[in-house]
Amino acid sequence: MAGNTRLSTAARNAQLDALAPEADNGYLRIYDGAQPATPDTPISGQTLLAELRLNATAFGAAASGVITANAITDEASAPASGTAAWFRVLKSDGTTALWDGNVGLADENLVLNSLSINAGANVSVTSYTHTLPLQGT
Repeated sequence: MAGNTRLSTAARNAQLDALAPEADNGYLRIYDGAQPATPDTPISGQTLLAELRLNATAFGAAASGVITANAITDEASAPASGTAAWFRVLKSDGTTALWDGNVGLADENLVLNSLSINAGANVSVTSYTHTLPLQGT
């Protein structure tokens, strides 16, 4: 029989409240190309399009299974041009991956107003939320 774990809102909030501080002073990196199989999979051939810095307190307290990012520092000058396809959140050491997700114009994990990023351009994320799904395996 397949797993059918479901988490209560209290459990989701507790997990997110434990995860959120791991991202303090961390990074939100946006890449082109294919998203790796897992956040533990090293970057291989994808181009870093933007690196934004998360706040010293990256996220507020969880509510309804969601954490909302505090202010995110813009990438003042994108290092490369390309089409944004996915992102990765890292700890403040810049090497330890926490999670990643897809990028798009609507309904993706990270929604941008344009997927086209040009070298030297300013890149900003005005708001970001991370949701822990109700359903697990």
